[in-house]
Amino acid sequence: MKTLAHISRILVGITFIFSGFVKGIDPWGSTYKFTDYFNAMGLEWLIWAAFPLGVLLSFAEFAIGVALLWNVFIRFFSWLALLFMAFFLPLTLWIAVKNPVTDCGCFGDALVISNWETFYKNVVLIVLAIVVFSKRKTLAKSGKGKLNYMSSAVFAIVYIGLVIYSYKHLPIFDFRPYKVGVNIPEAMSYPDDAEQEVYENIFYYRNKNTGEVEKFSEDDYPWQDTINWEFDDMESNLVQEGYEPPIHDFTITTPDDENIIDFFIYDENYVFMVVAYNLEKSDTEIQPEINQLAEWAQENNFSFIGLTSTLFDNCLKFTEENNVPYEFFNCDEITLKTIIRSNPGLVVLKNGTIVGKWHYNDIPTPAEFQNEFMNK
Repeated sequence: MKTLAHISRILVGITFIFSGFVKGIDPWGSTYKFTDYFNAMGLEWLIWAAFPLGVLLSFAEFAIGVALLWNVFIRFFSWLALLFMAFFLPLTLWIAVKNPVTDCGCFGDALVISNWETFYKNVVLIVLAIVVFSKRKTLAKSGKGKLNYMSSAVFAIVYIGLVIYSYKHLPIFDFRPYKVGVNIPEAMSYPDDAEQEVYENIFYYRNKNTGEVEKFSEDDYPWQDTINWEFDDMESNLVQEGYEPPIHDFTITTPDDENIIDFFIYDENYVFMVVAYNLEKSDTEIQPEINQLAEWAQENNFSFIGLTSTLFDNCLKFTEENNVPYEFFNCDEITLKTIIRSNPGLVVLKNGTIVGKWHYNDIPTPAEFQNEFMNK
C-alpha cells in the first residue's frame, strides 16, 4: 500500500505540474478561457477577475504538483489536492454534459482533450488523490530531506520567473497553430485523403389520412408515396466529424467585407502584420516605434498592415490620433488572440510562413530586423 501511495503521489504531482506549467506560461490564454466560462455561465460581471484567477489557478496547481512530487508539506498539500479534485470533478461532469465550451482548457493549448476525456481523467485523479490523502501521515515521514525542500524552492522560483517573462513578452513555448515556422497556406489546406463529415438525415412526414407526423430514416422515408404522405420537416445530425485543418478561421477582411487573405499569405516578400484584437485596449506607448517600422517597411516595398476586430470607424479614429501610416483590416477577435498573446503584437510572414512574432515590449527597430533576417 505504501508503494501505491508513492506512485499515486508522483502521478498526481506530475499531472498538476504539467497543467500548472502550460497554463502559467500562457497567462493570457488562461484569462481567455476563464472569460469563455464566465460568458457560458452567465457570469459576465466576473470577467474582470479572469486574469487574476487564471494566474492564481495555474500557480496553485503547480505548487500542489511540486509539493506532491517532492513530498514536502504533504499533509497540507494532500488536502489541497483532494479539495481541488472534489471541486473540479463535478464541474467537469457538468461541462461534459452541457458542453458550454468545446475545450475545457485544463492543459492549455499544449494538450487539447475532449470534455468527456477531461472528466474521465479527473475520475482517475481523484482516486489517486484519495490514496495520497489517506496515506499522508505515512508519506510525511519519508519527506523530510533538505534536498526535497531545496528542489521544491528552485522549481517554484524558476516557475515564477517564467510566468513573469511570459507575461511581459510572449509565452516561452507556443503550442498554438500560429507558431513561428508554420506555413499558413499549408496549415489551412485539406489533405486529399481527409475524412469528411458524416451526417444522418431524419425525415418527418405527415400522414394525410390521420394527420400524424412520423419520423423516418434515409432508408425508408416515403418520398414516392404522395397519396398518403406529405413532407413536413427534416433534420441533420452530425455522426462523424471530418478533418479540420489547424488554421481554419483566419481571414483578412476589407471594409467592403472582401476577404483578401491570399494577397498577403502568398506574398514572396516580407509581410508585417500588427495584431491588435481591440484597439481601444491596445498599448499606444509603443505606437511611434511601430510607425517607424511601418514607414521603413513601406520604403522597402514590404506590405505592412494592421489586423483588428475593432469597427472600421474606430480604426479611422485610432489612425488619426496616433498618426498610423498603415491600413487596418478586420479579423475575428478569437483568431487574433490565438495568433499572438499581445495587444498589439507583431507578426511577420514570408512566402506564407511565420518568420517572427514579437510582443509590444519587443518590437524590433528597422536595424534590428535587418540584422536578424536580411543580413544573413
